Amino acid sequence: MNLQPPKAPAQPDEQRGLVCPGCGCQHFWVVYTRASWGGRILRRRECRHCGRRITTFEQSTERPR
Repeated sequence: MNLQPPKAPAQPDEQRGLVCPGCGCQHFWVVYTRASWGGRILRRRECRHCGRRITTFEQSTERPR
């Protein structure tokens, strides 16, 4: 009789977080932040290794009461 708990199914390797399209690293500085339309936040980020800049839009997942 096998008393070990069942193993979780194998998950494919998923990469989380922001990845630089120039060098592939995940290290960024936030250059500036400002409010955008629709309650979103615009952040301009710069890669610490290659200096490439990217723009991200962020939105809160919480709903106002």
